[in-house]
Formats: sequence, structure tokens, C-alpha cells
Amino acid sequence: MRDRVVRRKRGPDLLLVMFSIIGAVLLAFIVLPLAATVLLGGPGDIFGAFTEPEVRSAIGTSFAAALIATALSLVFGIPLAYVLARVDFPGKGVVQSVMDVPIVIPHTISGIALLVVFGRMGVLGEGLDAVGLSLEDHLFGIVLAMMFVSAPFVVNHAREGFEAVDARLEDVARSLGATRFEAFLTVTMPLSISSLVTGATMAWARAVSEFGAVVIIATFPKTIPTLIYEKNLHTGLSESMPLAAALVLLCVGLFVLFRTVISFWKRRTEGAA
Repeated sequence: MRDRVVRRKRGPDLLLVMFSIIGAVLLAFIVLPLAATVLLGGPGDIFGAFTEPEVRSAIGTSFAAALIATALSLVFGIPLAYVLARVDFPGKGVVQSVMDVPIVIPHTISGIALLVVFGRMGVLGEGLDAVGLSLEDHLFGIVLAMMFVSAPFVVNHAREGFEAVDARLEDVARSLGATRFEAFLTVTMPLSISSLVTGATMAWARAVSEFGAVVIIATFPKTIPTLIYEKNLHTGLSESMPLAAALVLLCVGLFVLFRTVISFWKRRTEGAA
């Protein structure tokens, strides 16, 4: 007589259900304020915010300065991340901790610290003035403030990506005649591209949203967070909320576009492999 295998019908996974409910609370905590800002902002007022020259200028300043800050963070952050991922040296933990400091300290302190070094009365102030680079009320100052608070995202994500790549793959490339730099470009960088893109995206987003360090250094040219703060300070929610809603929609749209492009690129890459 053939044995019969009786399969018990599985019920819902109680742990996943419980975690889903708990997670939904956090999701609602984030979504509700954003949704309320957009809905109460009014479609007409939101669209009108984009048509104001002052608003367009502030958005352009924020996005351009954040892009420059992110590019500089990549140029200087990727080499540092590679060293941290591949080399053990005395004080390595200290270096990693220092890179995290801009994330945890109040950003007004970041602005003051930058002024102490790069401001007109700072350590390097006279030298920068001599070459026409002024920190206060200048795009240069905004870029430095954004880079200071966002560069750790590039370094940390890049380091994690490099650490995930087996160093023996680089050794194989070098045994075939490649230099260390060529092995880095042809082996480590391609395998770490996801981490690098994530780090760059997080750094750009953090730079765009920076207010504390920027407002200490430069109130002109205005960035979008500075403009929203000034409108809320002078006129209250009546003018600041439509602008805030416009920025929320813009950022959500950009992140949805970014994640769509990355997902498409990953599918193409996996399909080619």
C-alpha cells in the first residue's frame, strides 16, 4: 500500500503579518505628513510655485551645487574608500569614525567649522580670497557645506562595495599583466558600481536637503531649503507650504525615475550575464 503524504495547508505567517503591521506604522508616519503637505498645498499654488523666478533660481542653485558637491565627493571619496577597504593600518578605526562625524554633529556646527578654516578670517581665508574664492554668500561656500555633510555617504557606501569584492580577483588581473590601477578600474569598480551609485545618490539627496551648514555660510544665492525657511519665517505656511509641496513632488519624481532606471539597468546587466 502506497504511503500517502498529507500536506498541511499553511496559514499566514504570523511573524510576517506582525512585522508588516509594525512597518506600516512607520510607513504611515512618513507618508502622512508628505501627503498632507502636497494635498493641502493646492495644485494651483504648487504649479504657481514652479513659475516664480526666485523659486526656479533656488531649485537650480540647490541641484547644481549638490551635483558639484557629489562629483567632488566621488573624486576624493573613492580613493579613500578603496584604501580603507584594502589596507589595514594603525588608526584606521579613527579615520572611519572621523568620516562619520559630519553625519552626527549638528549641521550648524559644520557651517561654523568651515568658516573657521575657509572663511575670510579663517586659516585659509586669505589664500582663497587671493584667487577669487569667497566662502561667504558664494556658490563655492554652498558647495563646500554640501560636500562636508554628504561626502561620508560616498565613502561609506564605496568602502562597503569594495570590501564585498574579493581582493583575489584583483590579484588574478595583476597576474595577467594589469597594474593595480587597471585592476581597480576593470575589476573592482564594475563589481562595486551598485554601491557607488547608491552612495552618490544618497550624497546628492543629502546635499540638496542641507540647510544648517548652508545658512551659516551663505544666505545668497538662495538654495531651496533656505528659501522655504525664509518664506515660512516671514509669511507662515501660506507661502511656504506650496513651495514645500512642489519640492516634495519633484524629489519623489526624481527618485522614482532613478530607481526605475537602476532596476532596468540591473535587469539588462543580469540578462547579459
